[in-house]
Amino acid sequence: MRTVVRRLAAHPVVLATLVVGLVGGVLEVAGLPGAARVVVSAFAVVVAAVQARGMVADLRAGQHGIDLLAVTAILSTVVVGEYWAALVVCLMLSGGEALEEYAAGRARRELTGLLQNAPRTARRRDADGTVTEVDVDEVEVGDVLVVRPFEVVPVDGVLESDLATLDESSLTGESLPVDHVLGDLLLSGAVNGAEALELRATARAADSQYQRIVALVREAQESKAPFVRLADRVAVPFTVGALALAVTAWLVSGDPSRIAEVLVVATPCPLIIAAPVAFLGGMSRAARAGAIVKSSGTLEQLARARTAAFDKTGTLTFGRPRVTHVQADGIAPDELLGLAAAVEQYSSHPLAQAVVAHARATGRPVPTADDVAEVPAHGVRGTVEGRVVVVGSARFVARETGTTPQDPGTGTGVHVAVDGRPAGRLTLADELRPEAAGTLAALHRAGVRTTMMLTGDGEAVARRIAAEAGVDDVRAGLLPQDKVEAVRTAPHRPVLMVGDGVNDAPVLAAADVGIAMGARGSSAASESADVVIMVDDLSRAARAVLVGQRTLRVAWQSIGIGLVLSIGLMVFAATGGLPALVGAWLQEVVDLATILWALLAVRPGRSERTVVVGAPSVPREELRVPSGV
Repeated sequence: MRTVVRRLAAHPVVLATLVVGLVGGVLEVAGLPGAARVVVSAFAVVVAAVQARGMVADLRAGQHGIDLLAVTAILSTVVVGEYWAALVVCLMLSGGEALEEYAAGRARRELTGLLQNAPRTARRRDADGTVTEVDVDEVEVGDVLVVRPFEVVPVDGVLESDLATLDESSLTGESLPVDHVLGDLLLSGAVNGAEALELRATARAADSQYQRIVALVREAQESKAPFVRLADRVAVPFTVGALALAVTAWLVSGDPSRIAEVLVVATPCPLIIAAPVAFLGGMSRAARAGAIVKSSGTLEQLARARTAAFDKTGTLTFGRPRVTHVQADGIAPDELLGLAAAVEQYSSHPLAQAVVAHARATGRPVPTADDVAEVPAHGVRGTVEGRVVVVGSARFVARETGTTPQDPGTGTGVHVAVDGRPAGRLTLADELRPEAAGTLAALHRAGVRTTMMLTGDGEAVARRIAAEAGVDDVRAGLLPQDKVEAVRTAPHRPVLMVGDGVNDAPVLAAADVGIAMGARGSSAASESADVVIMVDDLSRAARAVLVGQRTLRVAWQSIGIGLVLSIGLMVFAATGGLPALVGAWLQEVVDLATILWALLAVRPGRSERTVVVGAPSVPREELRVPSGV
């Protein structure tokens, strides 16, 4: 009961309407119908005056809607003596705002959930070992923090504990707990498991992942889509038609009450409420799918996208080197890989890390090495189980061993020599993401006519990746300004662009819809984009397009349902078969139907369920990929 009273108090016009209705009912029962008519009619006229004042203010601001229809409906019912119908219209108009607030609140539930879980404090371990609770904004890079069981990770940091299990569903949509080991990067906003953990902060709160999401969410909540303004324009001919039908019914029948009966069922709530609720629902759905849409208007652009352009490195590909082939000469491939990893594990070079990661992925232990020495930018040598191993470029191996590798190879790779003899070569490449081809195919099915790759890499590498992914148009060797020009001159619009690097920021801003791979991409790309994918999974871009299409479809369906039902009731009322009071209550049913239908945008559509969204494709460690060997 208290909750009901509190909600009514938040909407004083609704409360006043109910009180006036109660007073009027008491007067009717007391045998004073004249007094009841005066009280109810006076209140209705006041509400109409307030509504008219707001209408005039909107017209002066250059905005037009169908407030005129609502005002006319109230005044006409008062004039013909249908004062109870006038009160129902007042309740409908004032209650429409309350219904919209409730529906919008349900639709944005996923967005507001992020804000409610934002970390506010952190537990910092001081130099003497004591743990002090501080405001999260006081945490500095390098501080060691303690996160208790089931607490939220306050800032981005590197795990100092041996093991940790976290719930990252609010960040990535992954429903299962994620295991981490010593040295893994933990993102703020993840919820710790049943064991306490320690991490070393790598970013302040304002620069951490969760705060970036919060900022995007706040921006998203305050936006209004162009499609909502389109709904206002649809309302103008509806208003003109309703007034024309009402006047025609009066002239044909000679009964002025027909005006009130027609206008009562022509109230504008379906048009005012349906589209905003649908778009808020779509933004909520996108957030649950791991994509933060900054502007609700972006959903309409996503739905109509006809060209999809992609950066290569870090977007269509992993953005880091991986071992793709082990070529051994006079030695088993697994043995060659183990020997190379044994000396490479002491190097910090990204290629060395890739070799070690590939060796560990085989499940075999990596041997230890002695007397390891690294020559920067060339290679590394050491002794493994009594064998001298040299790993590096072909020139470095030739210099160290006095021999020349038989197959220098092409592309990125490292050569291996054992005991002074060339033993083989490890080929490394930036591989295509496994979900890339499926993502492009899903975009084609969704209506995208052309897919493009815009990259600064060489022609040969670009065409190989494009062929594997199924890209229609390949543009290689491009500078940032060339990418911008390619997007601006694309023949089929709207154009969406997907990228992740700092050099992608200009083209993301130039595209009709810029989509940033925000999980590992640069902050500059995320800031200039319209959509930020918060998990390292390219297929979320296709899902965002499908969410936009469903949102637009549901919004139009909601408006169509409201218009069809209202027009049907108007025509019936014009024949005299629908009393004004009954019509007013039926219009409330129409409003409720359109709101409930608009809320369907929160649920995934059938086409969206066909897009397979994989787990994050690469570890979250940030690796710098060198331009060459």
